[in-house]
Amino acid sequence: MQPFLVDGFVILIYFVLVIGIGLYKGRGSKDMDAFAIGDRNIPWWAVLASIIAAETSAGTFLGAPGEGYTHRNFTYAQLAIGTILARIIIGYLFIKPFYDYRVVSIYEFLNIRFGVRTKNAASAVFLITRALASGTRLYVGAIILVLGYEMISGETLTLMQELWVYVIALTFITVATAIYTTLGGIKAVVWTDVIQATVMFGGLGFAIWSLHGHLPEGISGALSKLTAPKDLAFFDTGINSELSFTGNLRVILETQYTIWAALFGATFLTMATHGTDQDMVQRMLTAKDYKKSRFAVILSGITDLPLVGAFLLIGILLWCFYGEAGKQNSFAYYILHEMPSGVRGLLVAGVFATAMGSLSTALNALATSFTEDFYTPYINPKASPAQVVRSARITTVVFSVLLIIIGALTAYAALVLKSDIIPIILGIFGYTYGSLLGIFLVGMLTRRRGSEIGNLIAMLVGFLVTSLFSGLHNAIWQLLQGDATVILWAPDWLPTVAFVWRVMIGTIATVLVALLFRTPPEQVDSAERLRAQAGEKPLGGEA
Repeated sequence: MQPFLVDGFVILIYFVLVIGIGLYKGRGSKDMDAFAIGDRNIPWWAVLASIIAAETSAGTFLGAPGEGYTHRNFTYAQLAIGTILARIIIGYLFIKPFYDYRVVSIYEFLNIRFGVRTKNAASAVFLITRALASGTRLYVGAIILVLGYEMISGETLTLMQELWVYVIALTFITVATAIYTTLGGIKAVVWTDVIQATVMFGGLGFAIWSLHGHLPEGISGALSKLTAPKDLAFFDTGINSELSFTGNLRVILETQYTIWAALFGATFLTMATHGTDQDMVQRMLTAKDYKKSRFAVILSGITDLPLVGAFLLIGILLWCFYGEAGKQNSFAYYILHEMPSGVRGLLVAGVFATAMGSLSTALNALATSFTEDFYTPYINPKASPAQVVRSARITTVVFSVLLIIIGALTAYAALVLKSDIIPIILGIFGYTYGSLLGIFLVGMLTRRRGSEIGNLIAMLVGFLVTSLFSGLHNAIWQLLQGDATVILWAPDWLPTVAFVWRVMIGTIATVLVALLFRTPPEQVDSAERLRAQAGEKPLGGEA
């Protein structure tokens, strides 16, 4: 028991440090510019660390090594090519308009460009999608606490006991995160993200060093034993010379990790998650100007490649250590059973760091979006700056409770119902963010295309097309029937596309429909007047 007391002390020190620094750095947030965008006064390197911490969830920290363990290669990492390309596009296309219009919620841009209904629809899509996705990921972040409880107690928990431990764990993580997020706003989020990114990088480095010591022949000797055709591969074209063009196209669309998915699917996916999601863009808007924000965004993409490579290397080394007899959640199991006392506590803190980093930004973004897009214009239009900030803080607490409930329901579905709904919710942004990205692209690349009604139709079409090609109708039908083999409708011509392609398909469908409609002249004039007030040229180019 004594070693675990040391680990517990390390974890306690971590939480005290994070909450204390978060509250200190976030003091004095008296208006929404301070609460939501930190008065645009955050150094670029802190913005960079915050982006990395936000996009690396506990699911990534524990799940990405699982990709290396399962496939024993680096093909997952090739998706980083698309993330780099996407961030270059985001840096040069998205960031400057957000700064020009001085928006706090990025969906205010859509209000300026198209009108209030487009803004409300986009913000609602974000609120629903982000709440479901972040709540579900809470379940993943609680896994290591459940495993640790079983290890310390020596008990094998029943399903209901395990469920209650999950609920307690995710409540603990959420409450700890909500304390500094509610009181400190985005400043607290960014500066605690810096700490959490540092802990995460340190934890990954030590994990690789530890595995090197546990493998008799070291890392190079272990890797030399991998002899399967795709072992340690990085690129995979997914092309089979024996198939026709259409046959290969179908295989590529149904495969997650190929170079084509990296160049196209991952590019659209990252453009959506990092360019149209308030959760991610909000921290980009805290930099002093759009050039520093652009630099941080692009550099975060470049950093992704070695980061993902480290996760995959850990997974491959875990396979070399455990072999085929490895356990589910092997990285979490290794941390708890093989790491020395104290260091084990630091690695567990690393898991908390990733969970809290992505959670804190989600809470702040959800509160900001609701307050700016719904509270201020509809609930209390005459609110003072202090009232607006108070609303944002109350909303943060409300969303914290909501995410705990979603996380608990996710744990219930996974443990008790043995349901396949988890992949649906984890990948929900793939169904909806193509619609968001499509509307933003039309708004930024054209001057006179897209209208209120047309955008709503386009977003609906984007969602329906994505759902059709991803087989969502069959997944829902199987849940209703309780039979994973039942198919509602799947003609031979219809591929079931991998998650990485969903956003691209939804974006293309949304753009094609939105371009059919023309922006009213008065809306174009209003948008250009606002841009002119910032001393800039008119929106985009003609279409």
